[in-house]
Order: sequence, then structure tokens, then C-alpha cells
Amino acid sequence: MSPIRLQRLETAIRTIIDYNEAFNKHDVATMMQLMSDDCIYESPAPAPDGTVYKGKAAITQFWQDQFTLFPTTRYQIEDVFSFGERCILHGKFSETDATGGERTIRRVDIFRVRGGLICEQLAYIKG
Repeated sequence: MSPIRLQRLETAIRTIIDYNEAFNKHDVATMMQLMSDDCIYESPAPAPDGTVYKGKAAITQFWQDQFTLFPTTRYQIEDVFSFGERCILHGKFSETDATGGERTIRRVDIFRVRGGLICEQLAYIKG
């Protein structure tokens, strides 16, 4: 593997790990710094097709609303790998709602990273 290709893969993985760390802190501003201006986020809800959010403003609002509804939301990474522009994150998504109800969901996120910025995140859940 060429050093340039290896560097791209490492950059993509580092970007996703930094994004996840900001996510677990509910730091939407830092999350958005790691996304391109034309980013797309496809949430897994409502089933079966989810909802597509386009651009930083829409995605920012989505995450602010989610963190308000679910103030303990966390994503525990179990595996992350990259190939080309794609980066796959696999793990457990857990949250407690305002009434104290807790749930854990198996989740996979497929990212596209260009130039060190996330331009696409597609989220899938099991169940």
C-alpha cells in the first residue's frame, strides 16, 4: 500500500474517532467542524427508510434536538475500519430518555470522508 493511500485511510479513521468523541460529549459544534458544508446525514428513524438531513444547519438542529430528548446518548465503538473514502463504524448506541427508560441498540454507520471532512453519514440499526 502506498504511503499516500495509507495516510488517507488513517485520516478517515482519525476523523471518525474525533467525531465520535465529540458525539459522546454532545459537542455539536465540534461535530459540525468535522463535516463538510454539503454534508448529508441519513438517520435510521423512522423505519424502514429513515430521514435524510442535508447541510450543516439541518444536521446541527437534528443533533441538538436528539441530545435534548436523550441527554445520556453515547456511542461505544467496537470496530472501525476504512477503505477509500468509506469508513465503517460498528458499535452500541445507548440512551436514556427523560422518563428514565434506557435502551441499547446495535448500530453501524457508514461514512464518506473527503479531505479530512465527513461528507456523508448513513446510520443503520439492528432491530
